[in-house]
Amino acid sequence: MNERKSINRTHGPDAPFGEFSRVGKRARKVDSMAVATGQAMYTDDIQLPRMLHGKFLRSPHAHARIRSIDTSRAEALPGVHAVVTGSELPVAYGVIPWTEDETALAVDKVRFVGDEVAAVAAIDEDTASAAVRLIDVDYEVLEPYFDPQDALVHHEPAIHEGNRKGNISKHVLLEFGGVDEAMAASEVLIEDDYAFHGTAHAPIEPHCAIARWSGDGVLTLWSSTQIPHYVHRLLASVLGLPAHRIRVIQPYLGGAFGGKSDPFSHEFCVALLAKKAGRPVKMLLTREETFYTHRGRHPMQMHFRTGCDAKGRITAVDSKILIDGGSYSSFGLVTTYYSGQLLCGPSDFPNYRFDSTRVFTNKPPCGPKRGHGSVQPRFALEIQLDRMATQLGLDPIEFRRINCQSENTQTVNGQTVTSNGFLQCLDAVEEASGWKKKRGKLPPNRGIGIAGSMYISGTNYCVYPNDMPQAGILVKLDRSGLATVFTGTSDIGQGCTSVMATLVAEELGLRLDQVRVVTSDSDLCPVDLGAYSSRITLMAGNAAVDAGRKLRKQVQEAVAEKLEIAPGQVMLADGFAFDREDGDRRFTTQEAFQFAEAKFETLSASGSYNTPERGGDYRGGTIGASPAYSFTAHVAEVEVDPETGDVHVHKLWIAHDCGRAISPVQVEGQIEGSTYMGVAEVQLEHHEVYTGETAEAGLHMRPSLLEYTLPTTLDTPELEALIVESIDPEGPYGAKEAGEGPLHGSLPAVANAIYDACGIWMTKLPFTPGKVLAALKAHQAAGSSGAPNEGAN
Repeated sequence: MNERKSINRTHGPDAPFGEFSRVGKRARKVDSMAVATGQAMYTDDIQLPRMLHGKFLRSPHAHARIRSIDTSRAEALPGVHAVVTGSELPVAYGVIPWTEDETALAVDKVRFVGDEVAAVAAIDEDTASAAVRLIDVDYEVLEPYFDPQDALVHHEPAIHEGNRKGNISKHVLLEFGGVDEAMAASEVLIEDDYAFHGTAHAPIEPHCAIARWSGDGVLTLWSSTQIPHYVHRLLASVLGLPAHRIRVIQPYLGGAFGGKSDPFSHEFCVALLAKKAGRPVKMLLTREETFYTHRGRHPMQMHFRTGCDAKGRITAVDSKILIDGGSYSSFGLVTTYYSGQLLCGPSDFPNYRFDSTRVFTNKPPCGPKRGHGSVQPRFALEIQLDRMATQLGLDPIEFRRINCQSENTQTVNGQTVTSNGFLQCLDAVEEASGWKKKRGKLPPNRGIGIAGSMYISGTNYCVYPNDMPQAGILVKLDRSGLATVFTGTSDIGQGCTSVMATLVAEELGLRLDQVRVVTSDSDLCPVDLGAYSSRITLMAGNAAVDAGRKLRKQVQEAVAEKLEIAPGQVMLADGFAFDREDGDRRFTTQEAFQFAEAKFETLSASGSYNTPERGGDYRGGTIGASPAYSFTAHVAEVEVDPETGDVHVHKLWIAHDCGRAISPVQVEGQIEGSTYMGVAEVQLEHHEVYTGETAEAGLHMRPSLLEYTLPTTLDTPELEALIVESIDPEGPYGAKEAGEGPLHGSLPAVANAIYDACGIWMTKLPFTPGKVLAALKAHQAAGSSGAPNEGAN
């Protein structure tokens, strides 16, 4: 059974925000029963009268020009109501305005196997599937690029014609301090190559969207998206519609992990198909289509150099990274920056350079996946830290203590760190794991390893520049004693609906059953930019506190008149409003809300949040800048089978500094879920396509949950979640993120534990038995010949 503990730095009556009635209490999610009992309505559960079903014709080629498309046979098939092709949706889009290189359907060219070419709406899915097979497309097949190094040096035929940089999607080169001079003066210099292989999100729920046009010309789109606001914005652009004639609703969502944070072809196509057919249209992607839609974690080839002095102080870090972006930009501009910008903590170093290049290839497009952009380089850096510590004869945890950043400081690249609980995280995992008794002392082929990480809690980088709030909340009080929260936040399973309910309940002294949350409906809710960059708890949470606080003042004033006391003497808690000095003088919140409504008329308030100014004064300095940063330490214990190369991960201890834990149960769930995903990427998951000059070139090797290996309960190690509360001044009640940060360190912690177990440094993911066995044999051969034995891969 997984163990869970909490390490509180600040709590009880001495806490800066005092005692709480709801915040920090162990409670289940407010919508948990709806999900558990099957009452929750997901997009595919929605059935509308006269609804048609849509299907895509997808490209069989990885790279080809479209000479012509003939849809006449499909249109003549009985039961077909509408067909659309790329010429009807020619407006290019992209979630980031500076890299709009996608169209809803291929207009003149396809760029990966599975690229959408045409779409059909028919009376049922079988008829729609039959119709797409009747569409005739004449292709001119072009040479595909599957190797990012090949795409980097060869430009003809370019994947995106007109790109002045050939097949380069984005290049970032930034240097802080004097890296080469510091490296030359270093006592220890570690240099090596690392590789991350690429993985998919594999959510339980595939992508799905439904479109309906009302009689007055308003388009309503239901979609399993985690960015309803951006979908709304780009529907207006691509369809040429006024934004006020579009309504986007996100129903319950069955997992996303970043994979639903792009606008997608099916969202545009159902809208146009529904308009042409005059009937609602649903498109539910198959599991195979979801793998081709992808947007998963980028494969990266990484070369790292890291130096330190004789005392173990890091002197410089230098990285050169080649990123395989797949066929379109997606969030790739940000990914390229994140691969360097988010590496500057929790270890402090005075000199830093990163040179990151993202290239296009003829594979499914990559995008953001949980821990976006920094999981891969974090893997490389944390192994390098262990190697330096080993060479100096230092304990790896002590090495990280020596180099730990302080609170209220700036990183070498100009990021502002407010609270920092990393030292407490190290203390927690060191004690819980029995590190001092185990490191280097376990039986042969069994070892223990450490890794640390830092991640953002929201971002001041808005996807499109504007002066409006990045998060907004409306709260309405009813004379029944109910508070209704209207929020544009996207609950993708991480529990942000419960967080909003908890924060408003805390401000207004309500029980959780007295708060109802209405989410992700563009007609009803203020704008929130979506579930990405771990932004919701801090950013929307601050907006919720802002709105709740405004209403609390009105309620306190109205109750104070009735009790003939000062408003500040009125306490709101547990469903009552009472005299702070005489608890027997009290009213129910229902009565209190009625007093306030009589005094102030209808009770409602808005709250909003924008980030403080953050980031360095240079191009790209705001990308990766955050109001606050979370910190995590992982310890992994593993056993390596020397006969087979199998690595068995027995247990991970994870201490995560989330600031104030608004809901400890949810924080623990996020810690465990993140770590589970990280361990899966270490050993099992691999999003891979066939390459070479074969008929299968460009096809996905494992496009099903039967073939794409994910850990079952039998494969999942024991997890012990340890909550560290550092209380951040920027967060609501001091809260920071918990959804992505706990993933990063799990990968290098396992790698470092393998070294402790058997003396090999594994640098290329995933750690399959074949790779491990080959490294063990190379290590043994090097040892017997007297050659250096730092591990072969």
